[in-house]
Amino acid sequence: MILNPYSWTKAASIIFLDFPVGTGFSYAATPAAQQSSDLKSSDHAYQFLHKWFIHHPEFLRNPLYVAGDSYSGMFVPIITQIIAIKNDMEIKPFINLKGYLLGNPLTFKGEDNYEIPYAHGMGLISDEFYESLKINCKGEYLDINPSNAMCLQDVQTFKELLKGINEPHILEPKCEFVSPKPHLLFGQRRSLDEKFHQLKNPEQLPALKCRNDWYKHSYHWADDGQDRDALNIRKDTVGKWERCASNLKYQKTVMSTIPYHASLSSKGYRSLIYSGDHDKVVSFQSTQAWIKSLNYSIVDDWRTWTVDNQVAGYTRSYSNQMTFATVKGAGHTAPEYKPRECLAMLTRWISYQPL
Repeated sequence: MILNPYSWTKAASIIFLDFPVGTGFSYAATPAAQQSSDLKSSDHAYQFLHKWFIHHPEFLRNPLYVAGDSYSGMFVPIITQIIAIKNDMEIKPFINLKGYLLGNPLTFKGEDNYEIPYAHGMGLISDEFYESLKINCKGEYLDINPSNAMCLQDVQTFKELLKGINEPHILEPKCEFVSPKPHLLFGQRRSLDEKFHQLKNPEQLPALKCRNDWYKHSYHWADDGQDRDALNIRKDTVGKWERCASNLKYQKTVMSTIPYHASLSSKGYRSLIYSGDHDKVVSFQSTQAWIKSLNYSIVDDWRTWTVDNQVAGYTRSYSNQMTFATVKGAGHTAPEYKPRECLAMLTRWISYQPL
């Protein structure tokens, strides 16, 4: 294991939080406490933050941003709003909330309808087939009328055409998902040790067949006794660590966080929404669609943003203090794929500089 030279901790003090309960090293002391949902877990996050600031008042003056990727699109706006409301209620301690950041965020129920336009734009399906899908399905590719045989057939064909595509990054090999049974995926420890010499830095990924080869090592790190002691993990609270927790007692209760974005914008909070442009899980097209639905005027129109005089992506800023940016060549978790560019993006944005 090596230190990430482009860690966001170089630009900010970061609290990494395992939640909802049951993920990472988090745990519940009672069966009732294991039950969670979008709203309940967001409230848990606020409770944690409130207690943390009570115990660490020296950080109260620091500007605070709430951040996350992927499904965090359903958490981060809610958590941010809870903090804002508690501040308005003058709950002590006052948290110096400035805004939030989201990467390739899941935001509303119909986002998967943008998967097909995205695939067409990326050259994964032909013009003719895309026209057939649009005509037969009329833009609705999820809740298809069972009597619409032409649409059903086209969507099935689409799935067959793309079944070999790696969804988090369409240019990378499609590999087995590393969770939740790592011992079934990478065999004996010796085979892992033989791969360590290949792991020079994240940008030498082509030496490995799959990005998942990186993830496998996290199990050895997280289950090492010395590492757990260093992290102050309470003994006998968490068994084998899972990269993506299974069997969570969790309910998805929020179908859209667009109203939360609108509310936070109206209160003047800043936001940075960024999209790895090679992610098919939550495409930049669906993210742009919900941002457009907010109907805010554009103050800095579509342009490139660069790192070392090279195009790192494209960006646009809105009157509601929201900035949208694509990260060129990145996948679902953009800082993982383009660490240098994303650190530059973060550093500029939190410093109130243009990307």
